[in-house]
Amino acid sequence: MNLEALREYCLSKPGTEETLPFGPDTLVFKVNGKAYLLMPLDEEDLRFNVKCDPDLAVELRAEYACVLPGYHMNKKHWNTIVVDGSVPRSRLLEWIDHSYALVSGIHTSKKKKT
Repeated sequence: MNLEALREYCLSKPGTEETLPFGPDTLVFKVNGKAYLLMPLDEEDLRFNVKCDPDLAVELRAEYACVLPGYHMNKKHWNTIVVDGSVPRSRLLEWIDHSYALVSGIHTSKKKKT
């Protein structure tokens, strides 16, 4: 997955708005005025922050080396995902869907634990 594919996926979600509230180096995707994905544009490696159920956030960090506590975010509710090729694209999209569902209130039929 690359930056443009990630951007297109987020923009395909209903009600999503793309913003730059922190300046030109951090892209933020919001639904209902609330952020569900933040992506730095000035990093060498692709990474993004997503909201996550607190219990699931801890599980994912223990299971995947590419999942870190949310950088510059509430670490209880946010994870930083480093896109290093160690996790399939489908799993990354599930984590984005989970974040979107938490923020939008629209719950998907997908399993919480991924």
